[in-house]
Amino acid sequence: MEPLSAIAVRLDAFFRIEEFGPDPSFSRYIPQVYEAAGVDWQGIFEPEFVRRFNGLMLKGGESVGTVFCSVFPAPEVLDAFIERAAPGDMLFLHHPLDIECGDPLGPLGRGFLPIAPEHLDTMRAKGLSFYACHAPMDTHPEVGTAAAIARAIGARIEEGFWPDGDGHAGLICAIEPMTTHDLIALAKHLFDVTFVDFAGRMRNQISKVAIVAGAGYKVAEMRGVEAKGAQAYLTGEILDRIDNDDGRRLFREVEDFARGTTMSLIGVSHAASEYLVMKTQMIRWLKETFAVDVELIPLNRWWR
Repeated sequence: MEPLSAIAVRLDAFFRIEEFGPDPSFSRYIPQVYEAAGVDWQGIFEPEFVRRFNGLMLKGGESVGTVFCSVFPAPEVLDAFIERAAPGDMLFLHHPLDIECGDPLGPLGRGFLPIAPEHLDTMRAKGLSFYACHAPMDTHPEVGTAAAIARAIGARIEEGFWPDGDGHAGLICAIEPMTTHDLIALAKHLFDVTFVDFAGRMRNQISKVAIVAGAGYKVAEMRGVEAKGAQAYLTGEILDRIDNDDGRRLFREVEDFARGTTMSLIGVSHAASEYLVMKTQMIRWLKETFAVDVELIPLNRWWR
């Protein structure tokens, strides 16, 4: 058991939540999504979360026995957390909002989705806590979404790209030479996906790869890393498959870029790309730092 207050303070310090400032993405999306749903999010979530959009979002009981880790607050994740957790336990997630990004072999995604009031009410009634850490985890050099991928593929980090706060969400890395087929096979194994999304060129040799978790479909960043010698671009999503005007525009932009690029563009799904840090780094850090049990809650489907 550990006091919730001690866990929250330590997490805030480790991820530099206060120094980072309001989360660049969720400071926009949380108000939009919850206000459209008619939910009083400012009255429900913790005051510091309302200001920073990272950190302790729901405050439960003071004694934490188990911390559960996942990536999005999808209904299946929240159902599992509520069923398995004892009063006072905590859910640690990368996203404070669920997101449906679309499936390359299935339907388009709906984008960001609010947590249902029923789930919020049940977690509060049971005395459960919810902590979210987005951009500070994307850029963290030790327990970070990109750093976890680099370590998993045995890469040597050369420099950052995709500025975010005072860090970088992406990493340009040197790897042992391999073909595009080899890198795809490795990615499928590491991220536990049955297929990857692919565009660009198949290559006989890749020794420099650009890595960014999550939504990697920003052509300016793709061009930038290609100019620096990257031969592959490994990310969550290479193409935006969210069913709205922005999604369709961004999809076309990457399609156009892919026709002329020399890189292999490989997507492993938004969710799987950001879950890797939970199962390889976050779970270990939590066990080493606190006297708590730690459990993982994977999604049923990574492409969704």
